[in-house]
Amino acid sequence: MITVVLLGMAFLSVFLGATPASAKTKVALKTYTQPFQNNTTSLSGQSVEMSTYFIKMDYWDVKKATLNLNYQVSQLSSRQLSDITVSLGGVKFASFRPKKQTGLQTKTIKIPLRLLSGENELKISGQILNQAGKKDYRLTQTPANWLTVDSRSAVNFQYVLKAPTQNIDSFYDHFSGPDTIVNRNAYIVIPNQATNAELSASMYALTGESRVITTENQQIPVVQMDNADGKAADYQLVMAEYQHLPARFQKLFKRADLRNASQIKRYDAKGKYYLVVTATTGTLLEKAARFVANSELMKESKHPTETITAGTQTFTSTLNYDGKYQLTTSADRITGANHQERSYFVSLPVDRNNADGSTISIHLRYARNLDFKNSLATVYVNDTAIGSERLSAARADNDTLTVTLPKGMALGNSFTVRVALDLPMSNSAGTQDNTHTPWASIEPTSVARIKSAPGNDLLFSNYPNLFLKNSTYANIAVVRPQTMTSTDYQTLTNIFNLIGNYAENNRGTIKFYDRQPSKSVMADANVIAFGTPKQNQLIRHLNSHLYFKYNDTETRFLSNEKLSIEQQYGQTIGSAQLLRSPYNSQKGLLIITGASANGTYLASTQINYQRNIAQYKGDAIVVDPDNNHYDYRFKKNKLIDTSLNTKQEVSRHSQELLYLGVALVMIVVVTIALLLLLWKHGSLRRRRKGAHHE
Repeated sequence: MITVVLLGMAFLSVFLGATPASAKTKVALKTYTQPFQNNTTSLSGQSVEMSTYFIKMDYWDVKKATLNLNYQVSQLSSRQLSDITVSLGGVKFASFRPKKQTGLQTKTIKIPLRLLSGENELKISGQILNQAGKKDYRLTQTPANWLTVDSRSAVNFQYVLKAPTQNIDSFYDHFSGPDTIVNRNAYIVIPNQATNAELSASMYALTGESRVITTENQQIPVVQMDNADGKAADYQLVMAEYQHLPARFQKLFKRADLRNASQIKRYDAKGKYYLVVTATTGTLLEKAARFVANSELMKESKHPTETITAGTQTFTSTLNYDGKYQLTTSADRITGANHQERSYFVSLPVDRNNADGSTISIHLRYARNLDFKNSLATVYVNDTAIGSERLSAARADNDTLTVTLPKGMALGNSFTVRVALDLPMSNSAGTQDNTHTPWASIEPTSVARIKSAPGNDLLFSNYPNLFLKNSTYANIAVVRPQTMTSTDYQTLTNIFNLIGNYAENNRGTIKFYDRQPSKSVMADANVIAFGTPKQNQLIRHLNSHLYFKYNDTETRFLSNEKLSIEQQYGQTIGSAQLLRSPYNSQKGLLIITGASANGTYLASTQINYQRNIAQYKGDAIVVDPDNNHYDYRFKKNKLIDTSLNTKQEVSRHSQELLYLGVALVMIVVVTIALLLLLWKHGSLRRRRKGAHHE
């Protein structure tokens, strides 16, 4: 009996414990950490607030989202009175008080999934109040009221990855996704010995991608078809002329369809996702590459095959540069008493820079219950105070503060406009900061009007300006090694990744040469040459013009007045040099070179990302295998076009020249009038007669 019972219980437990195999299978969650776009930011005032932005990809099925906030508050702040609140899309979801410790603190906060959208604005706000002593100073604002949000703050996602569909737009979303690129799962694949047209097509595609991807320190590599990493990638953009495609890709196309057209086609195999771009001629392949470089067209392609002909419009839409930049697209409302700040980022086209006469206009509305004797609006540019104005009850519904940037103020290609408002209440002694009054609103009609001029320096501080015009490729001619190695492809990716960051449209031209171009091409084009002198005929020919020259056997760099170079050391280093073109004195010529392919690659690592090129102000860069890098200036005259600088100087001093001209005219008029008066009264005639009698 006992045996039967035991057998029955065993059978029951097996029956109840049995679960389908599908129920046991759990889909592995993927993770992606998205850092804040902001640099480390310090906020001052009792009431502080900052905004940052992050994105969630459509192909993520998010299971958990976490904010990892790294921050520091004033050592004098009261942990019992100070508080910090976090909101997403205007909805508050978490508040906390700082810990009773000094230094950097970390707070982990779970983000409600219901609040997530594709593009998200995260706001961090709060009040930082000082400790109360014998007297209550909690409502007195001092410089010690501050909150610093560290740049290492981030949002972490845990998600299930949705596979791409057979449509082009779905592949494009996955291929361009930040998680795909960070995990090095996206590659542009071209033939092992690509033609010049295939290289041009791949660079159009690469620059189109680097223009839209959100990862600052990652890129999409361009590799050969036999590259192991490229083969292992989940997402591969294959670009080649039809006759150079592997047979498995050729089967996807009909030769008749490619007679006068190129095609883009989706294809999946063995867990890998492909987008194949091909044509029977290099010209048509480049046309298809421009289509790929147009993010708008790619997102609109909700089908598996796209056919492009010579008449297909593939150019990207652009906004004409008119020098006016809207600071905010919607009214930026500020609530709370005392000191409040808002910051706005302004980006100039890379081939422009600030000229004198620029202004910033802030359109304000604010409450009428302020202490107007002590209320103030101040505008800062890159943390430099530019101008202030006292607020007024008479202008509360429509006030505009316009400040003029100081003459000679350097802005670079991007700058930050910070608006600081002091909003004390007339009865502030009895008012708490967490009230919704007073308030102020920075209106969308607030603008920065930047009078800009083309960049004119032949230095790396002006790179890649030399190779862009009207925010596109400015007739770029690339002189490459005749035989490309895998390392050369890495170098090429580095060179064009940064150019793509700044190229806002795809209308310009990129043309490759495997031999030294004609003198007319060298004179008219903006030339980039890379490789060793043994690989590249142009670099060998230009050795006498290089700042860092090669020895007679072209095996190492030689010492010069800037740097002593030991023989073996000279074999390992790489150099990027911005020369004045010997073929056209108003053109620059970029040389990326080393005695070996690896040396050339080392030089290219300093011109691949914005954070790297920002370190250099000279015209020559040297990099060694230990990642020691050096910046040198050789040119005495840094100007590309001296006549352009003369025009800028005349324009800059136009008002002074006008006054000088008016003064000269007045002097001439007065002189003529005096001479006429003297003649009328006979003084001149008497002098002449006296001189005649003598």
